[in-house]
Amino acid sequence: MKDISLHLMDIAQNSIVAGADRISISLSVQGDPQMLIFEILDNGKGMDAEFLKKVTDPFKTSRTTRNVGLGIPLLMQSANMAGGELIIQSELGKGTKLQAKFEVKHIDRIPLGDISETIKMLIMANPNISWSIHFTSQKDNFTLDTDELKHHLDGVSIANNNVLEWIQNTITDGIKSVYGGVLDEVN
Repeated sequence: MKDISLHLMDIAQNSIVAGADRISISLSVQGDPQMLIFEILDNGKGMDAEFLKKVTDPFKTSRTTRNVGLGIPLLMQSANMAGGELIIQSELGKGTKLQAKFEVKHIDRIPLGDISETIKMLIMANPNISWSIHFTSQKDNFTLDTDELKHHLDGVSIANNNVLEWIQNTITDGIKSVYGGVLDEVN
């Protein structure tokens, strides 16, 4: 995949298929050397220990529509190529935490991509899921929680086009504030 937003879409879809009704998406920059840490935490059905050991194998999937699952193996490859790693923790019945780390200044680190568009699309397609979005760096931090937003919307659907546009613009501003000038890079 050519950017982190595409990985985000794929992994979030895994959480949705696993029955999660609460999904937390986090991007942070920390450490020395600086690492971009992409994390998704869900309360889906989770994975048993045996499946978890094989989840990075492209020929191990829970899907019934095809015999391969490339999302997690490709994310692991992207992280490894950028001097990082992929860590997955899961417990059956409790959910999954996936964390991918990328060295910020590594020549092979893929760009962020259009994170705000991806998150908007996820919320639009899954308005009943509680989404929690977090961006952090040494400069600033940003949080958007759809449960809190729904409370303030006072009955207006979170899938309303005007609300979705506001969400996208707010996330775009959050990325700029936390990570710097351009949307597809971390400065």
